[in-house]
Amino acid sequence: MYQFFVEPSQINISDKSVIILGADVNHIKNVLRMRPGEEISVKSGADGKEYRCGIVSLEADRILCELRFVKEDSVELPAKVWLFQCLPKADKMEFIVQKAVELGVYGIVPVASKRCVVKLDEKKAASKIARWQGIAEAAAKQSKRAIVPKVWEVVDFSRAAAMAYDMDVRIIPYEMAEGMGRTRSIIEGLRPGQSIAVFIGPEGGFDEAEIREAVQNGVEPVTLGKRILRTETAGMTVLSWVMYRLEEQ
Repeated sequence: MYQFFVEPSQINISDKSVIILGADVNHIKNVLRMRPGEEISVKSGADGKEYRCGIVSLEADRILCELRFVKEDSVELPAKVWLFQCLPKADKMEFIVQKAVELGVYGIVPVASKRCVVKLDEKKAASKIARWQGIAEAAAKQSKRAIVPKVWEVVDFSRAAAMAYDMDVRIIPYEMAEGMGRTRSIIEGLRPGQSIAVFIGPEGGFDEAEIREAVQNGVEPVTLGKRILRTETAGMTVLSWVMYRLEEQ
């Protein structure tokens, strides 16, 4: 079943109607070639509910739907997981955003750390963020998420550390960290309702000064094992562990 996101104002519970606007209108009419009577799933991204609708009519600039029933079982992780991803080279960020959303991340913060090869000016950053947000929305639709995770503006490492300061669990994989037992203990200690920050470095890793700053802000360096993982692998490894731990409870 196809899923679409709408603004909360486009869902009218009292008269059991839903209106779809924007780019999804063309997608439904001309790409999917859907017809009146077909059922779709609609979410607002605000309340975690799934609204099952039947298409009533396809107009030039909107799709009118009849609300059939509301499903309240949430598919979201029971904790808010934030990925603080240092900017990688080429188009790796697109892959990272897509997979992080599939794994249940709540928010993604691009970080410009000292060893990032990629340097984005304000104009390029705005364009990239819009592109990444579009990928996040597409991934949320594909994986049947109840929300579209937000991709934040690019921040420097100090700002990222400050953003994570009040979160319940904060970890930063670092090649000099030791003790897989400690990593296991942190993952096994995750609980529903927590806010969790995961910092992932760029291809060149974190600068030692950044690790010291992270520790000063309560972020704990952890090891991911004996092998050095690529930036796009490290994040997915941690998020997979986090998802498994939270969903087994």
